[in-house]
Amino acid sequence: MSLRSFLHRTLARSSIPSTSRSVSSRARLRQAVPPGPTYSRFNPWSQSFSGSWKARALFQSAVYAVGLVTATQLVDSYFFPQPVDKPPRYASRKERKLAIDELRAAFPGVNDVSTDPDTLRTYGFSENSYHPASPHSVVVRPKSTADVVKIVNISRKYRMPIIPYSGATSLEGHTSGTAVLPNGEVIKTRSRARKSAAGFDLTKLFIGAEGTLGIVTEVTLRLAPVFPTKVAMAQFPDVEHAVSAVQELLSTPYGPHIQCVELLDDHMMKAINNAGLIKEPYPVEDTLFFKIQGDPSSIQNTSNVVQSIVKKHGSSRFEFASTEEEAEDMWQNRKYALMSTLAAYPGTRCWTTDVCVPVSRLPQLVYETKKDLADSGVQGTIVGHVGDGNFHALMLFRNEEELSTVNGLVHRLVHRAISLDGTCEPPPTYQKSHDIHVLKGTGEHGVGVGKKEYLTEELGQGTVELMRVIKRAIDPDNLFNPGKVSF
Repeated sequence: MSLRSFLHRTLARSSIPSTSRSVSSRARLRQAVPPGPTYSRFNPWSQSFSGSWKARALFQSAVYAVGLVTATQLVDSYFFPQPVDKPPRYASRKERKLAIDELRAAFPGVNDVSTDPDTLRTYGFSENSYHPASPHSVVVRPKSTADVVKIVNISRKYRMPIIPYSGATSLEGHTSGTAVLPNGEVIKTRSRARKSAAGFDLTKLFIGAEGTLGIVTEVTLRLAPVFPTKVAMAQFPDVEHAVSAVQELLSTPYGPHIQCVELLDDHMMKAINNAGLIKEPYPVEDTLFFKIQGDPSSIQNTSNVVQSIVKKHGSSRFEFASTEEEAEDMWQNRKYALMSTLAAYPGTRCWTTDVCVPVSRLPQLVYETKKDLADSGVQGTIVGHVGDGNFHALMLFRNEEELSTVNGLVHRLVHRAISLDGTCEPPPTYQKSHDIHVLKGTGEHGVGVGKKEYLTEELGQGTVELMRVIKRAIDPDNLFNPGKVSF
């Protein structure tokens, strides 16, 4: 072959386009490799995807978004972990003994520190409480804010819970207070100025926290002048008429002159008569006691309005106390409620309830509660501060079976009050544990132990969780009144 022929053939082969050779190669490859799974047509990253380019973009964006959110959550959980409510670790038996020894050294007075079994039982148990109880480890009696600081510092050193308790007066009208925090710091909630909008209202926060945030050692009270008063009594055919009369009275211009209105139902009046604690028995009817205050002309005008309205609502008897002594006796008699109820039914125990609703809803609440008591066959009495929409049902029982019935009544009463835009506010109850019982602080009505299960229903989950956040921030070791409210 001549050189010219060889070069001609070589150039001819090289002139074949490379794409033609590539296509031919891919075709042979497709023939050699079996087709892949059919699900590839659903894969937005596959060339076999059967959807439009818009669908491809949409599916790819969704996958990227999910991946980004997942990665963000993983990073957040690693670098910013959420607090976990772990059970607090409290003092061991050995640590409690060391704490008590240190308390005795800090308070060497004869009655300053007590571990006497009878004393521990007195402050750690109540005949009228039906929650699980155990005695305190030690009772300490401080005399100043500085003494409370010492106790708190020993408490947090050994992780011994503190249950603060004082006179249980339930005084109202606080304007400011001094409190000892769980870290031993002393704060003042506000100044003594009559008006102040500086910062948060810490006075209400600490007073209303039931000893879970701080131990209140000093308070400034707003005093009110003592006006002349007149006491009257009105009796009605039923509690609905009595409570309706109160509702109308408070809506009149003379309402501010009615200092107090107390309700005692017919069962309570009978119990007071039978208990023998009063000089002269009363007719057994649903009864209102009024305390009217003001200058002589205001008292006279208000008395006329009261007499007119109670008569309108079916009052069968209305009378004023004729002397100061009679007024004192009449008003004092309604304070015998619990003692009279127990004395009238020997061998019983009493579960005392306490709820509050808007005054306009009180007639319905009282009527439904009395009907529920009667239908359940439970003996009980009712006494209330109806001027505030508040009343107590005192429910009696003799054994575990009756206690179970009463328990159901209590639950229905609370749910009924909350459904009427009311509150489950009960009398004070005190958590029992191996702790230091400090005889200093405040005795307030509150949620305590017995009704904390209703708090979320009344206030909402968000509000209760906010309370827990505040509690964790101020008392991370849960040393102050543990187990109360929702902590």
